[in-house]
Amino acid sequence: MDTLLVAGATVITPDGHAEALAVRGGRIEHVGTVTECREALGRVDEELALDGGVVHPGFVDAHCHPVMYGQALAWVDCRPEVAPDLDTLVSLLAETARRLPPGAPVRGFGYEHRRLAERRHPTAHDLDRVATDREVYLMNASGHGGVVNTYALRQYGITAGMPDPVGGRIGRFDGGEPNGELWDAACDLLTGLDGVKIRNHGPNFHLSEPADIMIEHVRRAQEVFLAAGVTSVGDAQVSRRELETYLWARDEGALRLRVSAYLTSALLDTAADLGLAGELGDDRLRIAGVKFYADGTLGGWTAYFPDGYAADCCHHGQLYHSPEEYTELIGRAHRLGLQTATHAQSPYAIGMVLDAVEKAGPPYGMRHRIEHSGLPTDEQIGRMAELGVIPVMQPQHHLRTGDGTITAVGELGHRYNPAGLCAAAGVPVVFSSDAPVAQPDPLEAVAAAATRTTVLGTVLGGPELRMSVPDGLRAHSIAAAGALRREHAVGSLEPGKLADFAVMDGDPTTAQPAELSAIRVTQTWIGGRIAWSA
Repeated sequence: MDTLLVAGATVITPDGHAEALAVRGGRIEHVGTVTECREALGRVDEELALDGGVVHPGFVDAHCHPVMYGQALAWVDCRPEVAPDLDTLVSLLAETARRLPPGAPVRGFGYEHRRLAERRHPTAHDLDRVATDREVYLMNASGHGGVVNTYALRQYGITAGMPDPVGGRIGRFDGGEPNGELWDAACDLLTGLDGVKIRNHGPNFHLSEPADIMIEHVRRAQEVFLAAGVTSVGDAQVSRRELETYLWARDEGALRLRVSAYLTSALLDTAADLGLAGELGDDRLRIAGVKFYADGTLGGWTAYFPDGYAADCCHHGQLYHSPEEYTELIGRAHRLGLQTATHAQSPYAIGMVLDAVEKAGPPYGMRHRIEHSGLPTDEQIGRMAELGVIPVMQPQHHLRTGDGTITAVGELGHRYNPAGLCAAAGVPVVFSSDAPVAQPDPLEAVAAAATRTTVLGTVLGGPELRMSVPDGLRAHSIAAAGALRREHAVGSLEPGKLADFAVMDGDPTTAQPAELSAIRVTQTWIGGRIAWSA
């Protein structure tokens, strides 16, 4: 077996700090002094002398979309920092259209309508300025929808007479004509006759491309995750497209991250027919559970508020399923022994999840998850603790869209991502990126949770909502591993665990929030082998 000695470093352990790490056969043999680690190994095949570096457990991103992220990286970057207004946005898309072959679709990602100078969504008419002879698709930063041009509306047969699908919304002009916006389940319309259909089981971003292109998306995405020190991920919406891509990448030796896949609930019947009961796979690729949706996104005003939004009492958002249907779905997954992960943002949707988990009954050790869990009430946080439900939050969401959330829901928006309240109630808080909604950057997430200050300078809520830097680091490592039910293997540097770690040029555990942005990852190791180096 290959042995590795990591020395000359500050090693972050569950109990504090050590000076060396001994690795045998891809697993940690010992953590302690250099002398202890040499003695534990006997023969040292490779020695990593870091000369003052800091060794931190590999970060775990428990909720992200690596394939979609790689795809978005190949599209036109339309984030507010790049495209602050509609003219710039159209210009960037048009420039790409001129470089593409005739008829090839033009796709962009990342616009946030509240941060555009015009303070509105683009429309089909805006995107007609890009091209009228091919599809133009601009995905919102939330990933829950976007805008297409008139050509695409006609290509996919989206007309004024078409009703909104269950769990989705077709944007319309005042006269009823489609305005190009497609939200949540309505995104199914863009996948064509032969594409992946998930119906009212989530926003459909599963656009088909050839296998070699899909694998390239994975390669591209992995580079960014690894550069941030992330070694394990939970893909929080896996259709046939994603699962096939991961299998292809693994077979070609291109799958470097450890991937826990959460099948879209549209595949629940398939999973049951196959006899899937619990986890399936290995340390590199495994099916971990099932992803559900209760409501939509706060950014697109599709999260469900039955009494209306503060900014528009006539706007309610929507549910993907009725409470009765959703409860039956969760019960089926629970009886199959499958962990569930449900997207829920509004208090109503979060309550739906808790009611369904409670009704599903024991065993409560399933660790059912609430993804985002944006605006839980105090009572709901208490129920999470009682039921063993794990909220998987994204501090980078409130960093970038907290101001828009306050605009949408009023003062309630100051509670967005109440990590500190959850931790105080004994709920295991988990952080993640939701990439491509945010970049994989655990240190930015930890800083955002510690300050709760948005990019526009708004401080959200009081100090009771914040989490300290050390607690935030645990939320993005060992607690996140627990959300994947992998804490026995990853998330901390302890004997017997997989040797997944990030080497940094500073110690994040002793840094102030403002100092985290200056710390750089210099190397990332997975299974005792280097996976990325600066």
